[in-house]
Amino acid sequence: MLRMIDVSVNYGHFRALKKISLEVNEGEMVALLGANGAGKSTIFQTISGLIKPAGGAIEFMGKRIDGLPPDQIVRLGVSQCPEGRHLFPQMSVYKNLILGAYVRSADRKGTAETLQEIYKLFPILEEKKNDPAGSLSGGQQQMLAIGRALMSRPRLLLLDEPSLGLSPLVTKEVFRVVKEINRAGTMVLLAEQNANVALRLVGRGYVIENGEIVLEDSSRGLLSNAQVKKAYIGA
Repeated sequence: MLRMIDVSVNYGHFRALKKISLEVNEGEMVALLGANGAGKSTIFQTISGLIKPAGGAIEFMGKRIDGLPPDQIVRLGVSQCPEGRHLFPQMSVYKNLILGAYVRSADRKGTAETLQEIYKLFPILEEKKNDPAGSLSGGQQQMLAIGRALMSRPRLLLLDEPSLGLSPLVTKEVFRVVKEINRAGTMVLLAEQNANVALRLVGRGYVIENGEIVLEDSSRGLLSNAQVKKAYIGA
């Protein structure tokens, strides 16, 4: 469904991604593991069309998408929940969610139905729908960011560091819902520094270091890999 083929990205003279190849198949949830600055967010922004690759190709559902503007990529079914959430803090929870459906503005009935689905996934968002997004707790803001990304009804959700700054208990709840989202049919590419939690959630994963994929394996294989355990799990 998603394929990156030898994708490279340059920031000026610095090569941020070096011939990245990865894929996410129908129904999968895949982890992208790596330290801060390894290139995870750059991969997501390149898939989303926010960064143009210097080489290689990106395909989604058999269609080449590198070079397309971001809104067209969202219309095709790719949605990103960015690291740091990037909410509009002065706007209400409801308005932040509705902004996520901007590519479906003509489908008012469908948007309303999706909104109710988001409220079912995250009941606290309905309870606080008229509150400013900036007044929510960190965990509630992460739920709102995920909900906003889901408002476009994506086939693929790019989820960038969802546990950042969250307590273990809130992280567990967020990932429980992510698993539910995946079971309902949405593919998930999950970038996470918390490798222990991520690998117990996904079926397989990639490890990225300095802009290169250095390892690919099943979640079980990565969990038992001595290099991964030492670098990312602390065991």
